[in-house]
Amino acid sequence: MFSALIRPILDFTITLTLWVYYLLGYLLFFSPFYLSAFFFSSRREEAFQKLNCLLHRCFFSVLRTIVPGVKWHVSEEVSSLRSSIIIANHLSFLDPILFVSLFEKQKTIANSGYFRLPVFGWILKTSGYIPSAADTLFTEDLMNQIKNLTAYLSSGGNLFVFPEGTRSRNGRIGPFDKGVFRIARLCRAPIKVVIIRNTDKLYPPGKALFDTGARNVIEVELAGSLEPDYESDSFSLSGLMTEARSLMERNMNR
Repeated sequence: MFSALIRPILDFTITLTLWVYYLLGYLLFFSPFYLSAFFFSSRREEAFQKLNCLLHRCFFSVLRTIVPGVKWHVSEEVSSLRSSIIIANHLSFLDPILFVSLFEKQKTIANSGYFRLPVFGWILKTSGYIPSAADTLFTEDLMNQIKNLTAYLSSGGNLFVFPEGTRSRNGRIGPFDKGVFRIARLCRAPIKVVIIRNTDKLYPPGKALFDTGARNVIEVELAGSLEPDYESDSFSLSGLMTEARSLMERNMNR
């Protein structure tokens, strides 16, 4: 009875602590470093990405400390990925910020609405992240970003994308958007397929509070690599998507 009463209070307190840190991290703790990088760094985009990585690593350090019942297993195969286009299943809001924390040089495709937010939108844009809305697909800035991705990947950067575009509400993989596969073809890049497990148990989609009571193991593992022959007459974008989906589904419940 006592546990049933105290658990919602604890969940609320932990959730509030984490998101207050997250907001203050951007607005107060890290703002001098972002401003310094913006005005003085000759490699502004790279500096912003490293700051993003550090801020989110701190966030997950706090999370691990105040929610010790959750264990984390990120395979070395994933954390060591470089020069990769990475796709993954999407279970929770935690998934993208977890990926940002894993890679110092990282880009992703984000909802264009986020780019209109004060401060946060400026950081996304300066970090070289790519807006997802259809009305921005053929803007000059976006086309230049996509053209520059080949050099970015060659320099050790990662582009990670959740091809479902939204969080799964039932744990099953939803329909894929073609965008990241088109980018991979333009860059002539292999695709690394990553599986995320159980982030939805810690922070369920559609819920405002973290569920901090359940014992849980969050896993991030490499399912495999797809290296299509983009020059082949038999190459098919839909075939590549089907292969990626099949690889992801086969590894979901291991």
